[in-house]
Amino acid sequence: MNAATNLLNQPACAQRMSEVRPVYLEALTLVERLHRRLLDVVKDEFDRRNRSDVNAIQALLLYNIADKELTASELRTRGYYLGSNVSYNVKKLVEMGYLHHARSRIDRRSVRISLTPKGKEVHDIVAQLYEKHASTVEQIGGVGADEFKTLNTSLSRLERFWTDQIRYRL
Repeated sequence: MNAATNLLNQPACAQRMSEVRPVYLEALTLVERLHRRLLDVVKDEFDRRNRSDVNAIQALLLYNIADKELTASELRTRGYYLGSNVSYNVKKLVEMGYLHHARSRIDRRSVRISLTPKGKEVHDIVAQLYEKHASTVEQIGGVGADEFKTLNTSLSRLERFWTDQIRYRL
């Protein structure tokens, strides 16, 4: 029997698990809902500007690339983009003129991407949106710096927990 199974058999652990389970499941629901809501907020900003040329996922992808030159796989490994269709969106953004697409000078097999001026324009729209939110979230949303620090610590720990579940097959 492994250590995790031993822990689950202890009465105190069972009590603790019954306390953690509902708030853990609520957190999962909130994380999923917040991700969808962020996409809605970004889409709304582009709708207000009468911009339908990129979708919210593509806009966030361009925002996260910023002034960097990356490969598509680096977008995933650095956590900038977690979608399964990164190749599709990169291809579409190249075709629409938002991304430069060039072979790496060091490794010719690798393709590097970076923003074009058109991509930088989309990046700047998202950056302005985030700046507006950062300047009003405390007064309007009631969430201040200390709460964000606590939230970020908890979300980072949860991300690490999930990463370990996959990496170590826990």
